[in-house]
Amino acid sequence: MPVPTGGWARELEAERLAKDEFMARHPESPFVAGRVPFHPLRYFPPNPALRVRAKLSRIPVPQEAYLRTNRDGQAVMRYLGDLNFRADGKSLALRLYHAGEGVGTNVFVPFRDRTSGRESYGPGRYVTLELNEADDYELDFNRAFNPYCAYTDDFECGFPPAENDLPIPIRAGERAWAEERNPRSLSSAVLERESKAIGRTVGGPRRARPRSGTGARRPTRGTSRARR
Repeated sequence: MPVPTGGWARELEAERLAKDEFMARHPESPFVAGRVPFHPLRYFPPNPALRVRAKLSRIPVPQEAYLRTNRDGQAVMRYLGDLNFRADGKSLALRLYHAGEGVGTNVFVPFRDRTSGRESYGPGRYVTLELNEADDYELDFNRAFNPYCAYTDDFECGFPPAENDLPIPIRAGERAWAEERNPRSLSSAVLERESKAIGRTVGGPRRARPRSGTGARRPTRGTSRARR
């Protein structure tokens, strides 16, 4: 069910403005670190219907899980269980992950939906949460964000498993940043990056050293920080 709004829309707008400031100027921004010209991030309009209650069904013992990355590698995560919720009149579930040491109780949900590769970033987006003992959550897709590799190939990001492909459009949260950086799927993102790498090897500039940049650590209000 939707969560009451109150001053939520104003808070959301303030967070987005602060995130643009971070992305444009902060040394840990993928734009600054990758020397990528910045223009403001793009979002769907606030959608209260996609701010829902979710219940975590934990598995008895967390399992090691491997998410494919844009470099055709694997990001090692801990699979904790499934978030169950309703959206667009349907009962849905998403796998919840913990990224390992250094992120505390921060967990994240990588997902794709019917907008992926069109209106939103093709390989997928993230929502972060703080783990709690009650296992009840506000799952706000309006705070869904792109991983750092949506902006530059300098970062390596893990992407959603097939189980986290939603059968509905999630028109909330961050949209694709630029048409030329919006592959239709993870596989096409890998192929495009490999093609660019081959071109650079043949005669272009030297490739940047890979950096981890899921952006999945819970950010300070209005920012999105990478795991390095």
